[in-house]
Amino acid sequence: MNKTVEVLPDQPALVARALELILSKLKTAIEQRGQFTIALSGGSTPKPLYEAIATQKLPWDKIHIFWGDERYVPPDHPDSNELMTRRAWLDRVEIPAANIHPVPTLEANPQLAAAKYEQHLKEFFNSSGGEFPALDVVLLGMGDDAHTASLFPHTEALKVRDRLVTVGNKDGNPRISFTYPFINAASSVIFLVAGANKRPALAQVFAPVADDFTYPSRLIRPQGELWWLLDAAAGLELQH
Repeated sequence: MNKTVEVLPDQPALVARALELILSKLKTAIEQRGQFTIALSGGSTPKPLYEAIATQKLPWDKIHIFWGDERYVPPDHPDSNELMTRRAWLDRVEIPAANIHPVPTLEANPQLAAAKYEQHLKEFFNSSGGEFPALDVVLLGMGDDAHTASLFPHTEALKVRDRLVTVGNKDGNPRISFTYPFINAASSVIFLVAGANKRPALAQVFAPVADDFTYPSRLIRPQGELWWLLDAAAGLELQH
């Protein structure tokens, strides 16, 4: 694992650096393989990043969009990560509908939705058996409890190692989430973390010894690159 931690002065600088990084990964992937795959995160921090990507002139037909996690709500629900991304980015560009791969949230139950998304991912990547396909980029955030995607502290989702997608649990509300081994198969994982309220969790995530199941972001140890992009408020104590 190649780990890089960067502390940026403020949120606009954080967004600008993330944009630069993603565009670089996109260019390389398309040059090498003719397509770019990215899994997105929800929340307020990446929204301006998505708005910035929407202003770029990119080969949209070669870009495939997935989501690392999703609330189990209809796609037009105000809490939907898909809805936020469509408004900020996808509805503003000429990306083919077939290149957008949302989490199915209208199934009979969350377990069925997770299985259906996993099957779609396996078919898209043409993966077989127990191997985990590698996305070019997985974009992650982190909560002040150190959760990432919908992998929350001391939940069953943290124990799932043999699947790509599982059902997360937030205060009794189901969410669909990539598993940490699938995230760790990615070529690049990029955390975007902003705000002073994240400092205590970051201290534990970066500590030499701490409990992975209490601080789930510690489980993210990809085979490729790991980028932590922090604003100054979040990264204050990590600056040297």
